[in-house]
Amino acid sequence: MKVTFKVCFCCARSFKVKSSEPPQEIKTLFDNYSENGRMSEDEMLRFVIQVQGETHADSNYVKDIFNMLKHHGVFHPRGLHLEEFYRYLLSDFNSPLPLSGEVWQDMTQPLSHYFLYTGHNSYLTGNQLNSRSSTEPIVKALRRGVRVIELDLWPNSSGTEAEVRHGGTLTSTEDLQKCLNAVKENAFEVSEYPVVLTLEDHLNPDLQKKVAKMVSKTFGGTLFRCRDEHKKCFPSPEALKNKILMSTKPPKEYLQTHISQGATTAESINTEELIQDEDEKTVAVEYRDLISIHAGNRKGGLKNCLNGDPNRVIRLSMSEQWLETLAKTRGPDIVKFTQRNILRIFPKATRFDSSNYDPLVGWIHGAQMVAFNMQSHGKFLWMMQGMFKANGGCGYVKKPDVLLSNGSVGKFFDPYSQDLQIKTTLKVKIYNGEGWNLDFSQDHFDRYSPPDFYARVGIAGIPLDTISYRTETDTDEWFPVWNEEFEFPLRVPELALLCITVKDHDKNTQNDFAGQTCLPLSEIRPGIRAVRLHDRLGDVFKHARLLVRFVLEPLTSSSPSSVSVPVIDKIGIERRSLIVNVKDYDGPSANPKHNPGTPPVTTSQRSPGRG
Repeated sequence: MKVTFKVCFCCARSFKVKSSEPPQEIKTLFDNYSENGRMSEDEMLRFVIQVQGETHADSNYVKDIFNMLKHHGVFHPRGLHLEEFYRYLLSDFNSPLPLSGEVWQDMTQPLSHYFLYTGHNSYLTGNQLNSRSSTEPIVKALRRGVRVIELDLWPNSSGTEAEVRHGGTLTSTEDLQKCLNAVKENAFEVSEYPVVLTLEDHLNPDLQKKVAKMVSKTFGGTLFRCRDEHKKCFPSPEALKNKILMSTKPPKEYLQTHISQGATTAESINTEELIQDEDEKTVAVEYRDLISIHAGNRKGGLKNCLNGDPNRVIRLSMSEQWLETLAKTRGPDIVKFTQRNILRIFPKATRFDSSNYDPLVGWIHGAQMVAFNMQSHGKFLWMMQGMFKANGGCGYVKKPDVLLSNGSVGKFFDPYSQDLQIKTTLKVKIYNGEGWNLDFSQDHFDRYSPPDFYARVGIAGIPLDTISYRTETDTDEWFPVWNEEFEFPLRVPELALLCITVKDHDKNTQNDFAGQTCLPLSEIRPGIRAVRLHDRLGDVFKHARLLVRFVLEPLTSSSPSSVSVPVIDKIGIERRSLIVNVKDYDGPSANPKHNPGTPPVTTSQRSPGRG
C-alpha cells in the first residue's frame, strides 16, 4: 500500500505503508499455545492463565473472548488463527486495568484514609482572570468522577444575594441556585460515594442565612449533618453513600494577595488563622450547622500548624508553595497529620492560566484533597486522571498502608528518604502501535510524509522512583514498531503511576502530540495488554493504542525449583503469584535493562530523563 503526499503542483512524494502485524514475539507465543495454526478455547485458557496472569479465568471467560471476536467478524469455529489472536491482544477486552469497573477497596475507613478526586474553582471554564463562569464544568467534573466541588460565594452588586464568581478578577458570575442544582442532578451519576461541596464564602451573616436555606432546600435529605461522634473521627465513604457534605475554608483571595505582596509562608499561615478566628465569630448559626467538615484553626504559624487536636478532626488548607516548604523539613509530620485530619492543597495564586502542579507532592505526604483546575490539560492533569482510574473510578482511592502506619520503629513515612529499599521491578516492553491513521487526517502530523512516532515511558512516584525513558523514533510509519523494554526499580510501587506519551518527532518545530495515558501501577494487570491512548483533555481516542507487556518481579525469588512472579493486586500488596517452571521463565538477567529472549536495548537506544 502506498500513500502519496503532494509537495507542490508538479511534485509528489510516495511512501510504502506497512500494515499492523504481530511482532515476532507474539508469533512465537501463538505457536507455543496453538496447534496446526489454530488456538482452541483450552489453549486460550492456558495462555491467559500462564502468560496474562489471570489465574481466576475459566472457560466462560474464554468464551467471552471468542464471542467478542465473533461480533467483530474475526473468528473461525475451529479456533483462532494468528490474526484473530492478534486482534484479541489489541482489543478493549484486553485492557491493562480491570474490566469490571467495580469498587473493590475497603470503603469503611474514615474519610482521612482516602485520596479524593478534588476540583479547584469548579465553576470556571478557562483561566483565573477573565474566563466565563458556568455550571458546565461542574457537570463535566462530576460526570468524570470528581468528588470535591469548590464554589466561591460573594455578595452581588446590590448586596442582597450571594453569587458565584472569582472575586477580584474579570471572570463572569453564575447563579448560585443553578450551581447547586447542577451538583444535585449530577452528584451520583457515576459514583454513589459522597460529594464534598467546598464553599469559600465572603458573605455577611444575613447572606449566610439565605445560603443555608437555599442549600437545605436544594439537597434535602441528601445533605449530611455532622453529629458529635464525628468530631473525633471522620465518617467513612461507605456510611456517606449518596450524601453531600458541606465544607468551608477561609477566603484564599486575601491570603494569596498577601503572599504575592511578599509575605513569608509563616506569616501567611498566621494571617489564615486570624481570618478563621474572625469567621468563626461572625458565621450565622444556620450556616454553621450545615458544615460537616470544618476548616481548621491552627495557631503558631509554620512551626505548629501540623499539631493535631486529639479531640477534634479538621481540614487544613494550604497552597502548593506552603506544602513544598513544609515537606522539605517536616515530611513525616505531614504524613502523621493526614492520618486523622484532611489536608487540602490548592494551586498558587500566580497560576492565572489555570495550570496545575505536581499532584504527587501532596499524595506522597498523604494529602487527601489535591485540588486541580479540571478545565485545563497537561501532564499533571493526566496524572490526576490516571490516579482516579483506580478503585472502579469512584473518586475515592484508599491510601496505602505506608501512609497510614507509624512504621516498625515508631517513625512515620518519609517520601524523601534516601534509605528506602527496592521492593519490586516493573518491566515495560513497548511492542508497537496502531490507529492513528483512523483518528487523524493524513497530513495532521507532517504535510509531506507519514509521522515519525516515538514513545516516552516513565514512572511518577516518590522522588527515588521517578524516571522516564524514550524509545527510538520509527520514521515515516503510521504503524510504528519499537520492540523496546525498560525497567523501573520501585521502592514504593503503591504510590507509582505509569505514564506513557507518544509524539511525532519534528526536526525544526515542536514535536506533535499523538496520545497519552497514565495508569495506577497498583491496578495494572500483568501480561501483554492493549493500552488505549487519550487526547490532551483526557478523552480516549477511538482507535490509537499500543501493544505493551507488563512484568512485575520481586526483589528475590522464592525457591530454586520455581519462580514466583508477584502481581501487585488491587490493594497494592503482593498477595497472589503465578508459579511457572524455571525452564519457561527468563528470570532477571545480568544486564538489568535487558531480558533474555528479547531484542537487546542498548544504552544508545534510550534517552533517560526525569519526570
